[in-house]
Amino acid sequence: QVQLAESGGGLVQAGGSLKLSCAAPGRTLNGYCMGWFRQGPGKEREFVAAINWSGDVTYYAEAVKLRFTISRDNGKNMVYLQMNRLQPVDTAVYYCAADFAPIRPGSRWGDMDYWGKGTLVTVSS
Repeated sequence: QVQLAESGGGLVQAGGSLKLSCAAPGRTLNGYCMGWFRQGPGKEREFVAAINWSGDVTYYAEAVKLRFTISRDNGKNMVYLQMNRLQPVDTAVYYCAADFAPIRPGSRWGDMDYWGKGTLVTVSS
């Protein structure tokens, strides 16, 4: 089982930006769809964004469209989530996930093949 490793979380003021990274140490993400999920305080884990293997198809939750951008560098075995115009409601633990099947809005965290331990993003008002 591949253990993914997220990084890049932290504390940022409202309106600021952060870029999250996801790696698969010692493994390959070859052929996998990749996604980001998040879980805010007192909330269920929810889909944020996803990207297919070739990087030419992306999906976003309505709440983050036009603010977040998912990307991947298959040569470096990395996936990224650029988050702009962050708001306090974006405060959450962000998790990276991998699945051989397509990841889309409505995809369930429990169905993912692999996942990381998460990175905390805190947005202050």
